[in-house]
Amino acid sequence: MQELATHSAAFNEYLRAKKKLAACSADAYARDVGEFAAFLFERGAVVLAHACRADVAAYLLHLKHGGRSASTVNRKMASIRAFYRFMLSEGHCAENPADEMKSPKIAKKDIEYLTVEEVEKLLAQPNDGIKGVRDRAILELLYATGMRVSEAIETDTEHVNLRIGFVTCTGEHGKARIIPLGRPARAALEEYIFDGRAKLLRGRMDKDKALFLNYSGGRITRQGMWKLIREYTVAAGIESKITPQILRNSFAVHMVQNGADLKSLQELLGHEDPTATQVYLSVSKNRIKDVYDYAHPRA
Repeated sequence: MQELATHSAAFNEYLRAKKKLAACSADAYARDVGEFAAFLFERGAVVLAHACRADVAAYLLHLKHGGRSASTVNRKMASIRAFYRFMLSEGHCAENPADEMKSPKIAKKDIEYLTVEEVEKLLAQPNDGIKGVRDRAILELLYATGMRVSEAIETDTEHVNLRIGFVTCTGEHGKARIIPLGRPARAALEEYIFDGRAKLLRGRMDKDKALFLNYSGGRITRQGMWKLIREYTVAAGIESKITPQILRNSFAVHMVQNGADLKSLQELLGHEDPTATQVYLSVSKNRIKDVYDYAHPRA
């Protein structure tokens, strides 16, 4: 366990600086590796650098018998792989024991998304008060761009170009992408930036140029964004649970349904792996089948 403590700070820095992970994600990776280290310690292995494939396989079985879901096991495996890649790069071990170790398959879930009508109803909820002006800009930006909630939180005023109509977004892997803004999103952002945001500052110094502020004049938090989305979901009378990811899904699905090609959508979403984008095609295929079944006389 002492060995983990020795490498923990450097591993965290590696994840944040080289892999461009958010602080919360880097901390989650560190916790996963800590659990693996504790498992090895109980088995009598005290040196992480000497772990072998059999140790990782035993840990996989331990997680499975402990009732952990496939998605949880996959996440922990990703953390262990990342840790040993770091250890290899620093010369602290000779091989990555988690490489080529098969993770459990995750059953495919239907993509959750809103209809265009539900999106319109949600976006119509914020009022014209200071909070409503800010919240309308947030909701319009999330749906207009498909940005991750973490990306929207980290967006600064200098990243928004209202004259031309785009926002520059630095994604999970540190690669910047430029995303166009539609007219409603531009209008909502313009009203917020030139009026609502100044009111939220209330004369305080504009310290870090964060685009979206809370009532204290600081950068809005992830919890704050989730809270406002839940608030307007209830106000809109939408029964299903809406999250920032569902708004992102809605952006992607509606783009595909209206003819967007996969490569362009991949770039807009900031996906490194095209297979992550391909999942949205299944929704389009299901819709085409429904249209066929309804319209063709011999369906």
